[in-house]
Amino acid sequence: MNRELLDAHLAQLPLYLYDYLSPEELEFTGRVRWICENECPMYGKTWACPPGVGSVDSCKKTCLGYENCLLIATITEVDDISNVEETLETRPEHENVTNVVRDLMREQGVEPYVLSTEACQLCDRCAYLDGQPCRFPEKMHPCVESHGINIIPALESRGLDFQYGENVVTWVSLLFY
Repeated sequence: MNRELLDAHLAQLPLYLYDYLSPEELEFTGRVRWICENECPMYGKTWACPPGVGSVDSCKKTCLGYENCLLIATITEVDDISNVEETLETRPEHENVTNVVRDLMREQGVEPYVLSTEACQLCDRCAYLDGQPCRFPEKMHPCVESHGINIIPALESRGLDFQYGENVVTWVSLLFY
């Protein structure tokens, strides 16, 4: 992959940050998965979420099977960060940017393994609920947290605070290649 060419394209996108890292730099922990299991209403409902994505150990093995990872982050401001609906309404913009970056990598002959912010809402009813394979595996991006990844240390090591202020939302995607 031509990183200079990719960097030129990334510089044109509304990214707050992008950086390349080794997958070994990521922290995988069951504590993050615990939040999925105990606090997320999507747990057990899609292929993009646990347990559909596999165990934290199997997710870690998948991610560490790649040599490189591109971290991208966008930020957006909302009126009230505690308003979950308002906050989630900003997510599609980040997902669009993630898909643009994925497509840029594909144009260079690289098929990235993408983790983003989604619980996947491509289908009205996920095939997971019917015991069927995902209908759109090339479009579906499991969320970073589903893999047990604590993204905060990777962000902090790059001088990026996850929380900027009261009403700023940070969205992060990882593209392994």
